[in-house]
Amino acid sequence: MARIVVGLSGGVDSAVTAYLLKQQGHTVTGIFMKNWEGDDDDPNCPTRQDFLDVLAIGDALDIEVDLVNFAAEYKERVFAYFLAEYHAGRTPNPDVLCNAEIKFKAFLDHAIDLGADHIATGHYAQLTGEMPQRQLRKAVDANKDQSYFLYRLTQAQIAPALFPLGAMTKPEVRALAREIALPVAHKKDSTGICFIGERDFRDFLKRYLPVTPGAMRTPEGRVVGRHEGLSYYTLGQRQGLGIGGVKGAAEGVPWFVAGKVMAENALIVVQGHEHPLLLNRTLTASALNWIGAAPEVGRHYTAKTRYRQVDAPCQVTHCDDNTVALYFDAPQWAVTPGQSVVLYDGEVCLGGGVIC
Repeated sequence: MARIVVGLSGGVDSAVTAYLLKQQGHTVTGIFMKNWEGDDDDPNCPTRQDFLDVLAIGDALDIEVDLVNFAAEYKERVFAYFLAEYHAGRTPNPDVLCNAEIKFKAFLDHAIDLGADHIATGHYAQLTGEMPQRQLRKAVDANKDQSYFLYRLTQAQIAPALFPLGAMTKPEVRALAREIALPVAHKKDSTGICFIGERDFRDFLKRYLPVTPGAMRTPEGRVVGRHEGLSYYTLGQRQGLGIGGVKGAAEGVPWFVAGKVMAENALIVVQGHEHPLLLNRTLTASALNWIGAAPEVGRHYTAKTRYRQVDAPCQVTHCDDNTVALYFDAPQWAVTPGQSVVLYDGEVCLGGGVIC
């Protein structure tokens, strides 16, 4: 049997992961990753409560648990990138980078130093095959599949990884947690970006990025409002624009963010969900990572340009070491620079890149 270090978040998924591995006869140790400093007493950032839940999980499962502080690594490898991207007007996905740089790098290195044979997390995804051609595949539960967030992992990172929940559905995980009386069986899933929690996103960014108001205008150049700073908006955004009662505008038709002109500090807004500026059939991505072989030019695959999006059929029209270009069978809505596009060949996650 193996020695396995499980990343325990204080939630039900990682707790059930630890239970399943212990039931299989493995020696299981739990590690709580503290990735953010300074907000321990903020009710919107429940790190303290999460660690108390991890201690309760350890008692319930009779496994050793510990806290390891990766806040310095997180600030350097994830948060600095997050701020730089928002400052440049793009919309990054810190959860993708957190997996690649913290959970499957800093945490993996720490677990190996402890003598672990494997690490395990509560991600909903599956791994098949052997090195150097191991495959990352979608989870059985399509509603919870998290392969999108794992696309930046390498063969070396997935080699020692285990995802015991990949073959289960979320209702099955909840039912098992209740059956074995886990103390977090009824705990709600966490939402949002881990270091922001439930607090207002724009207020959080204002701590770190300058407030530079400017014109909010239509593609034709008509000013219809003022924005607080381009960093605080993302393509496709509808809420929080504060546009109302604009003379000559279509009454009752919602406004959406459709673009940014960084040089002029202007936010471009349009009316209607299906406005042509919100629809794209092509995209280019860089900062690529392919888990196995790169996709073939001319072949058809499917892709997601955001988490929970339905897989969209597309063709690879270009692929080299630096960029990949895709042409979609149908227009994609609000393709957002800074977000990730992830390619799939059936159930297999090939990898992807950052949308340019």
